[in-house]
Amino acid sequence: MQDHTSASSLDNAIALQKYGVGQPVRRKEDDTLVRGKGKYTDDFSLPGQAYCWMVRSSHAHGIIKGIDTAAARAMPGVLGIWTGKDLEAAGYNPFTCGLPLKSRDGSPLLQTNRPALPTDRVRFVGDPVGFVVAETLAQARDAAEAVELDIEPLPAVTDAAEAAKPGAPQLYDHIPNNVALDYHYGDTAKIDAAFAAAAHVTKLDIVNTRVAVVSMEPRVALAAFDKAAERFTLQVPTQGVSGNKVTLAKILNVPNDKVRILTANVGGSFGMKNVSYPEYTCILHAAKALGRPVKWTDERSTSFLSDSHGRAQLIHAELALDAEGKFLAVRLQGYGNLGAYITGVAPGPLSLNTGKNLASVYRTPLLGVDIKTVLTNTTLMGAYRGAGRPEANYYMERLIDRAADEMGINRLTLRKRNFIKPSQLPFAAASGVTYDSGDFAGVFNKALEISDHANFARRKKESKKNGRLRGIAVGSYLEVTAPPSGELGKITFEPDGSVKLTTGTLDYGQGHATPFAQVLSAQLGVPFEKITIEQNDSDLVRFGNGTGGSRSITATGQAIVEASALVIAKGKQAAAHLMEASEGDIEFAGGRFTIAGTDRSIGIMELAQRVREGRMPEGAPLSLDVDHATKDTPSTFPNGCHVAEVEIDPETGVVQIVRYFAVNDFGTVVNPMIVAGQLHGGVAQGIGQALMEQVSYDSSGQPITGSFMDYALPRAEDIPPMEVGDHPSPAKSNPLGTKGCGEAGCAGSLVCVVNAVVDALSDYGITHIDMPLTPERVWRAIQDAKAKQAA
Repeated sequence: MQDHTSASSLDNAIALQKYGVGQPVRRKEDDTLVRGKGKYTDDFSLPGQAYCWMVRSSHAHGIIKGIDTAAARAMPGVLGIWTGKDLEAAGYNPFTCGLPLKSRDGSPLLQTNRPALPTDRVRFVGDPVGFVVAETLAQARDAAEAVELDIEPLPAVTDAAEAAKPGAPQLYDHIPNNVALDYHYGDTAKIDAAFAAAAHVTKLDIVNTRVAVVSMEPRVALAAFDKAAERFTLQVPTQGVSGNKVTLAKILNVPNDKVRILTANVGGSFGMKNVSYPEYTCILHAAKALGRPVKWTDERSTSFLSDSHGRAQLIHAELALDAEGKFLAVRLQGYGNLGAYITGVAPGPLSLNTGKNLASVYRTPLLGVDIKTVLTNTTLMGAYRGAGRPEANYYMERLIDRAADEMGINRLTLRKRNFIKPSQLPFAAASGVTYDSGDFAGVFNKALEISDHANFARRKKESKKNGRLRGIAVGSYLEVTAPPSGELGKITFEPDGSVKLTTGTLDYGQGHATPFAQVLSAQLGVPFEKITIEQNDSDLVRFGNGTGGSRSITATGQAIVEASALVIAKGKQAAAHLMEASEGDIEFAGGRFTIAGTDRSIGIMELAQRVREGRMPEGAPLSLDVDHATKDTPSTFPNGCHVAEVEIDPETGVVQIVRYFAVNDFGTVVNPMIVAGQLHGGVAQGIGQALMEQVSYDSSGQPITGSFMDYALPRAEDIPPMEVGDHPSPAKSNPLGTKGCGEAGCAGSLVCVVNAVVDALSDYGITHIDMPLTPERVWRAIQDAKAKQAA
């Protein structure tokens, strides 16, 4: 119980320093994953399992006249075939969107109420209309191909602006002009007055391209049904087991306790796997009907069709400025493409989130957003890394560069004139949120410094000698992370001497186990290597809001801090009983409970064991365990400034990013190594969208980017070396002072890569070019500009 040696205290101090908050501790799971020992959903099998294959529509729009399954049912190994009518008879509920969004007239978002399998119409290529379960995957696939679909084709529409026009093909009778939400934000009269009084107005039409998520691991699920308990179990990659359990139970029309979600390692998600999909309902239905487990694994070709897509906006953006270049108002008008169905949070990124993030780091007194979210005969839309944040920052920064050029003001100077100053914080932004912390000019200046911006002219001259165009861009960003939500922070001292943290966020590549252990170790002084994490079983995770919106370290971090305080309170009570002292005389520091003014103490791990073994006086706590959930953890406001330099070969249009720098304010950084990794990944995805990624459809609604032969992703050679800097201003809204970092890379890179290319092309008088900046598109812009100059 007592420790009179200084060695133990010194060892503990060294350990806390090595694994403390702010240390670049290597991720706990890396050894397992690098050695290929991770377990993903498709690695799991259950005794007697069967296999599912989906039957999908090859028409973008059409009336289901009939589905002939007779030939398929007679094929070898087939155990069952089901269609929409079968699932309709089972009484399942439709997939809906739970966001409380309203149109400008106050009416609620119009729901599409998607059934797992449609019975009336198909609305996009890949829309599932039935499924086959067989003894083997090959047998299921062969039988699915033998199912005969009688679909009467209808006219299709894939462009959101076209879909909203009178006379366009209608996807739903109850949604006029296909507009599910006519989103409006802002005081129109005041905004109009500001634009009328402005000395200058910059206008831009901007296409924010549709992108496919293409996570490394496709969607996959393994379903089972316990007849005795009348309970469904689904092994599936998700972003949070607790929330997905509730959603799935609602769809299955059963109580929450009749559903269990299990998630193992997850090979990427970026928002796409955080919702339920029709395939999950289908295999759970089959597992119950057949009395045996059923597995479904997607293939890349159908992933392009059935996984939710991201971005997809057509925007007219305007910025009003006074004669000195100070921002008076900014407004967006346009369309967001919802795809054929509305589920998850799909309308949010296209409307609400875009508006919340548009003001960025600038003192913009008025902000208006008018975006119609429109249904089209395309794959459904969902959250994609950033979910409205990169889009909004992209619009703002494109406007600023264009305004600077039009007004003859240096681009850097124009930004500096409009930054929110530290003395103005907390700052009530026109977006309706209040920024609590930040030094936006300081971040900006550091980015200029580390990127050697002052010597760009010399580098541009060298590029010109080599026949290359060189451009540079400096882009600031600010994100409003996930809205306030609670999170679980359960701490359990296990019999084997380990400490288990149970929380409702979920690691699908972020590396939660390490920073969460760093925070818990710092709070309680428990050994870092003894800490384990539980996020993957909805039976154990009683509550949680999942990982998304860059909330994990803030939400779970706050839960850990609050739960740790409760552990300490119980520990003081137990230690007082054990050492026969007054509870008020017990102090806690460095993992030890000490009687004030004495050398009598006991370590928290020993105390937990003593309590667990029942070797405590009557009236003392029975354990140090705590099952605690935070209430709403506020949003945070990560921000930063990225600098990109590009070279363009004018003969081919090939763009190469030759230098890249990023300075960020993520508040308190728990693990800088992991944060840098998150940033690198986000930058890479922004580069992909900026330079090469685009989901495309032909005029009949057929996808023409359905494989990696047609859809380009960035390779290692496309990603430049990055120099990362920090300029933190700890958040004041949570006890750790953290700000989210997971989506910031996209928010910064989308902005500065495109602006750098436009800067390089300005040598030809080019002022705007839409993503993706493919060699063909860049080359054609150069040729068109040359032709105009020649004329």
